[in-house]
Parts: sequence; structure tokens; C-alpha cells
Amino acid sequence: MSHTVYPSLRGKRVVVTGGGSSIGAAIVERFAYQGAHVAFLDIAEAECRDLERRLAYRETRPRYYACDLTDVAAIRALFPHIREQLGPIDVLINNAANDDRHTVGDATPAYWDERIAVNLRHYFFCAQAVIADMRAAGGGAIINLGSVSWHLALPNLAIYQTAKAGIEGLTRGLARDLGGFGIRVNCVVPGAVRTPRQMKLWHTPEEEARTIEQQCLKVRVEPHDVAAMVLFLSSEDARMCTAHEYFVDAGWR
Repeated sequence: MSHTVYPSLRGKRVVVTGGGSSIGAAIVERFAYQGAHVAFLDIAEAECRDLERRLAYRETRPRYYACDLTDVAAIRALFPHIREQLGPIDVLINNAANDDRHTVGDATPAYWDERIAVNLRHYFFCAQAVIADMRAAGGGAIINLGSVSWHLALPNLAIYQTAKAGIEGLTRGLARDLGGFGIRVNCVVPGAVRTPRQMKLWHTPEEEARTIEQQCLKVRVEPHDVAAMVLFLSSEDARMCTAHEYFVDAGWR
């Protein structure tokens, strides 16, 4: 697989949430390949330490920071620490999420609050934590990861889809409010990505065949396909791209 090299990303300070596995790990790896300084946040320590070891050969070795992103106080405490070690942040990738299945009848107020905290709230507060750096630099890029699920009205995901729809609204709101400072905000919308979690829990051979049949392109989307779009939107090649959603779903809509 060939990889585009973006000279504008070399030396950039990048934060990736949920960077320990699947799409997040692919994003971390691709930024490291570009020569960016990457901090990635996650709660899955074993996977994250393994990723650190696998990428230790890179000139700019990614750094793992343990963080429960549902804890806003922890977010606010961690970002200054990252800044001390890496320098001012140029790029934020809001990726962390969890697509736990649920039925409408069984959801409780506590479950609602927890799912919104896992899938939406931290996007705003992580963005809030990097605005000062990007304003001082005269610009920056924030990329939010959405989901094709709510566009397709998939079953048993009502709260998750509410959060993911909210991410697209948040993207547009932040793009408007921050554009005057040169900060670009976009949303990448993955389709049915082949990840270990999806293959273990949801994507049976029958489901995979049904999904591919519905796609325009008859192949599965891989994490690196999503990472490729994230890198483009983070680079200066996308300097006029903001306030929009970019689908990586093989035409599954």
C-alpha cells in the first residue's frame, strides 16, 4: 500500500484520542510515518504500550497517555502536561468512541449520560483544550470522527447515533466559531470498517456480505483508509476544507 507524504505534517504536534487500537491506531501510525510528534490517549493500556513498542523505531516516537475521556477534569489536567512534553498542539483528532448496542426500552438515564460522555462530550472539551495553542499559532486542524450509522438508521444504536449526529453539528459549530483564528474543523465519517472489535462482535459473514452488497465498491473499508482521509484534512493540502463531513464508506449510503 502506498502512502502520501505531506511535508506540512512533519514536526506537527498531534493529539489522537482513542489511539490505542483499530482506526485510532492506524491514525497514530500514519502520523508517525509523516514525522509528526504524536500523543495518543486511551484507557486500554496493554494495547497502547504494544503500539508504542511497534512504533519505537520511528524518528518521532508516539507517546501514550492514559486518560478516561469521560472525566472532563482529567482532560483539563492532561493537556497542559502533553503541551509541556510535546509543545503547543497543532492538530487534534477526536476519535474515541464505543458503539455499544442497546434497545430503546432498556436504556436508563444513567446509561444515556454515560453513552453521551463516551461518544460526544469529550470531543468538545478536548477541542476547548487546544484552542489557545492553535490561536497563538495562527491556525490548526481539528478532525472529529463520526459514523455512517445514523445516516443509515441502523438498529439498536439510538443513543450512539444521537451522539454521532451531534458530532456533525459540533463540527459545524466549532468551524464557524474558530474559523476566524485559522482553525479548521472537519468530520470524517467511516463506513463499515474492518476492525477486530467489529469482526468479533457484529460483523458475521452474513452481515459482511450484506454490507458489501449495499456498497458501491465491493470491498471492506480498512482502518488505514480512514486514516488517509484524516491525514489529508490535517494537512495544508486541505487548507480550504472546513465545516464539512467527508465519508469513507465505499459508497454505503
